[in-house]
Amino acid sequence: MQTQRNPVYGIVARQRLNALLKELFRKSIHICSSFVPFFLGLAYWPVIGLLVAAVIFYSVSEILRSKGINIPLISKVTEIAARKRDENHFVLGPVTLVCGILIAALLLPLDCARVGIFALAFGDGLASLIGKLVGKITIPGAHGKTAAGSLTCFFAVFVSTYCCCHNCLVSLLIGLCAMFIEILPLSDFDNLIIPPVIGYIFSVLV
Repeated sequence: MQTQRNPVYGIVARQRLNALLKELFRKSIHICSSFVPFFLGLAYWPVIGLLVAAVIFYSVSEILRSKGINIPLISKVTEIAARKRDENHFVLGPVTLVCGILIAALLLPLDCARVGIFALAFGDGLASLIGKLVGKITIPGAHGKTAAGSLTCFFAVFVSTYCCCHNCLVSLLIGLCAMFIEILPLSDFDNLIIPPVIGYIFSVLV
């Protein structure tokens, strides 16, 4: 005898899968930002110019989208990646992501900016994804952040920093700093803070 499937459970499962796919898509953009230091090393000012142009173009497309005017591809990508809290609002994440990278690149030496950008790309990028996949224990006062996500951030930043400087102590301290910032309830503004702050701390430590 077959048991009837609970339709409510099916709806919840689909919603969870949809949220996970959105997170995977969104964080893949974070991880792809790890290529920026490489391109900065090849052509610094042209890449800076392209990043500024990307922020302006995206901001204009978001303003138009809020008025019901969709820009082909850009508006669709934004719609796919938007969190539930971002629905019918200006999606700020891509702006803070690029601005955080720009601040680090403009204010810090490239080797220090690279560490900060990698912390954002791998640490923050993987923390949210792993937290949603396997995170069970939430951190009090961290607005739903999980222990699994924060530990993932630490290890990802530790490894990426070590690949840059080959210094275990420095990499350990940078990983801990990045994990602390990631835990803070900063919403999308962690994108803005992590690259310059982590890059600056690295510059002090080395």
